[in-house]
Amino acid sequence: MASRTRPRVLIAGGGLGGLTAALSLLRRGIDVEVFEQAPELREVGAGVQISANGSRALFELGIGEAVAERSTVASGKEIRLWSTGQIWKLFDLGATSVERYGFPYLTVYRPDLLDALVQGVQREKPDAIHLGSKVAGFARRGDAVELRLEDGRTVEGDVLVGADGIHSRIRHGLFGEDHPTFTGLMAWRGLIPMEKLPPHLARPVGTNWVGPGKHIVHYPLRRGELMNFVGMVERDDWKVESWTARGTTAELANDFAGWHEDVQTMIQNIAEPYKWAMMLRQPLPRWTEGRVTLLGDACHPTLPMLAQGAVQAIEDGFILGRALAEHPGDLEDALRRYEEARRERTTRMVLGSAENAKRFHNPSLADPEGAAAYVNREWAEERVQERYDWLFRYQVDTVPV
Repeated sequence: MASRTRPRVLIAGGGLGGLTAALSLLRRGIDVEVFEQAPELREVGAGVQISANGSRALFELGIGEAVAERSTVASGKEIRLWSTGQIWKLFDLGATSVERYGFPYLTVYRPDLLDALVQGVQREKPDAIHLGSKVAGFARRGDAVELRLEDGRTVEGDVLVGADGIHSRIRHGLFGEDHPTFTGLMAWRGLIPMEKLPPHLARPVGTNWVGPGKHIVHYPLRRGELMNFVGMVERDDWKVESWTARGTTAELANDFAGWHEDVQTMIQNIAEPYKWAMMLRQPLPRWTEGRVTLLGDACHPTLPMLAQGAVQAIEDGFILGRALAEHPGDLEDALRRYEEARRERTTRMVLGSAENAKRFHNPSLADPEGAAAYVNREWAEERVQERYDWLFRYQVDTVPV
């Protein structure tokens, strides 16, 4: 067993949150082993938005430049109306983000972000990541935690972190089955080669199309080579919570029939659209027991309407590393401090995302005249700042832990 001065931390899950935690811990001199079920580290082909609160963490972990080089710095955000295509400018994301919050707002291809995290972890400890290692459960033995893998192997450590996503085996072991509620929303996602889009669409801008019962978000990835597309639809006939379920371009186009021609142009250039059901889970009131804790989607999965899902997991991983490094004498106390540092913020993120879903789909958006009044009110500068400023100002490196 490792000594208390240098605990051995076992992380179940090699996604964005688990690898951020691993890198945060390793850079602080704490030993880490990551167990990932996939035979190779490969993220789903989709985009994520990394606002300043998240890019701050990446730069602090020494991989910010690597991620930024493969990302896009969107110049701004805008709202467009589903029927007429009318544009409302929201806020700048480029220079303004750095000026106001100290770090850039990046739109990133998930595999590129994962690759930067993997390289960061392997620089610190080349053999830290164990692939083909599906978690079956765990047991607590005095001061030790034993992780059990499906192939029969067991691994012992001082701390266990469940970073194994929305279907977390570690959460199940702590608290039993969860009971998610179907939101009535189904999401489409896809990637579009930027060269296939006309110039007025192929811009470095994050765009939210809003309409009654539906909305679309699209933004550039990979230095502007790709456009990420996410379409949200109120539908009750698809309840599969999976990132890898394929749909068809015809079905996607049908879901947005009657929407502006720019929307149809994007849809027709998505070669492989995927669909998944949006399930809502109430934030856990606690997610730590003894020397076992959770992070990211394993404890507070959020709807994507604040664009903070990936960032939330990154923040969790960074703060977990700080807590264990800054309070080495009592591992259970360190994990409690991590949870306490994150509980109020992550709960507010989850609830705020659910609230934004209603805002994007309001019936007032059906009529252009009513829509203009609604957008002018709901996306007025002070309202936007109220919804986002508290998110972007967060400083993972200085908040009390």
